[in-house]
Amino acid sequence: MDRRVIGAILLMMAIAVVPSFFLKTPPKPVAAVAPSAASPSVGPSVAALPSPVLSAVTARTAGDSVDAPTVLAEDTVLIRTPLVTYGLSTRGARLVQAAIATYPSLALADSGTPADLVPAGSSLFGAKLVTGRDTLPLDRWDFVPSATAVDATTGPASVTFTGSRDGVVVTLTYTVPADDYRLDVAGTITGLGAPGATLLLDLGHGIRETEKDVAENQRAAALVTKPVVGDAERHDFSSLDSAETQTYDGQFEWVAMKSKYFVTAVFAFDSTKGRLSGARMTAVGEDEERRAPSTTSLSVQADGAIAFGAYVGPMEYKRLTAIGHDFDDVNPYGWPGFRGMIRFFSTPVRWLLLQMHETANVPWGLALVLFGVLIRLLLWPLNQKAMRSSMEMQAIQPMIQDLQAKYKNDPQKLSQKQMELFKEHKVNPLGGCLPMLLPWPVMLALFFVFQNTIELRGAPFLWLPDLSMKDPFFIVPVLMGASMWATMKIGAIGTPPNDQQKMMTTIMPVMMTVMFSSFASGLNLYYTVQNIVSIPQQWLLLKERRRRGLVAAVAAKTPPPTVSKKK
Repeated sequence: MDRRVIGAILLMMAIAVVPSFFLKTPPKPVAAVAPSAASPSVGPSVAALPSPVLSAVTARTAGDSVDAPTVLAEDTVLIRTPLVTYGLSTRGARLVQAAIATYPSLALADSGTPADLVPAGSSLFGAKLVTGRDTLPLDRWDFVPSATAVDATTGPASVTFTGSRDGVVVTLTYTVPADDYRLDVAGTITGLGAPGATLLLDLGHGIRETEKDVAENQRAAALVTKPVVGDAERHDFSSLDSAETQTYDGQFEWVAMKSKYFVTAVFAFDSTKGRLSGARMTAVGEDEERRAPSTTSLSVQADGAIAFGAYVGPMEYKRLTAIGHDFDDVNPYGWPGFRGMIRFFSTPVRWLLLQMHETANVPWGLALVLFGVLIRLLLWPLNQKAMRSSMEMQAIQPMIQDLQAKYKNDPQKLSQKQMELFKEHKVNPLGGCLPMLLPWPVMLALFFVFQNTIELRGAPFLWLPDLSMKDPFFIVPVLMGASMWATMKIGAIGTPPNDQQKMMTTIMPVMMTVMFSSFASGLNLYYTVQNIVSIPQQWLLLKERRRRGLVAAVAAKTPPPTVSKKK
């Protein structure tokens, strides 16, 4: 988990809880390289093949003899849809291009061109066929396409690739819809003889760099596997040392490569058509140049049939959930052990923001402002209760201090007398804590929403060029810190003098400003709105303290009046 998040959470919790007790008393950017349709496949080596078939691949590789057919010039078949342009190479029938028309690349070297998810020198779905003791490198075969270009702008379209060597004939058909980023791949293999073959699918070595913040994007780079039974498991590139290899055994419904906002995945939902079995990832390079060539295996049916699905596109919430099989968990909110709680809040928060933007046509920045106001208004009664509880505790502080002096050598008796005092004056000593903690799950949920929601990517607001990235001028973090200081300062008026409280009022806003300056500007905007909207409530409570005489009592250093609850 990101250390910045841990630090932020600790600071948030400290701000939420500690004051109530006191009141009682750029990395170097990687230049993006334009994709090349003729880039050779970086297929998995024998040492990198998944464990279920590793032993079978140690034998000789067939189809590479000196009698192999003359190598043809590699060409690329383009499939155009309104959303994406796919490029399929005639060498290996591999996917070598996936240019997303609806999302421009934000990488510094790309100048706003469509985000191409396939890195130069990599490819997707290149295959090796393991049968008996032989391995057929289908990713190096020359295939003949049924068309040189395919138009899928008005409806589904298909292209079929056919290749043959040494009596083995392979056909692969790619079918794409016009309104989605999914692909269906089906084919047949004849001439193998005995059944029992396994197809090794190349998942590439990661997703091409598409973001301005390279370090943030690399932190999200991972291989994700979804077992047939159980939850999705994320395997970060950064978790492996350079040249380290990890093997993940099991039967999978899907295996995916992800970055911060995009994903490439292979599906095998129908067990009668074969399951994905095992996956392997090898780390290559260091830091922002880290890549992880990965593979998975798919069983070939007894009749030689091949079938799998794929998704190559953005991690849009609606599309991921529409696929089912927990595919939306490819981009998990939170971390293991806490995802359930975070998702409980993040899912409705994300849904509401999407509805405000898409249905009500509210700009993203304004939607965040309105959302911040709405949350503060909903929590107004709870915050009111928490603040009044603090006032009630403040009013009986002299009595508590008398008890502490009287029973300082008898902790058990002191506890008993304090509970009697609380009961007599109808004061709940914990009444101010829970209402103050309730907003933080929403804050944590918003942190992950802004860190991972592609719909917010590139969304501008006022001077902010991108709500999913930090404020380049640091204006919002400063406003957030200033508004936090104002709320804490007003809330401290009329409370007994406390050096620690004064220090927190000064230091905590500064620390939070520094911490939040590297977070998404949208999160800072939401938090700033929350603070500003809470100032009137703090002011109203200050007037109530004055009516009760608490402020005057503190100023005169005299015992506060008896608690008189407002009806």
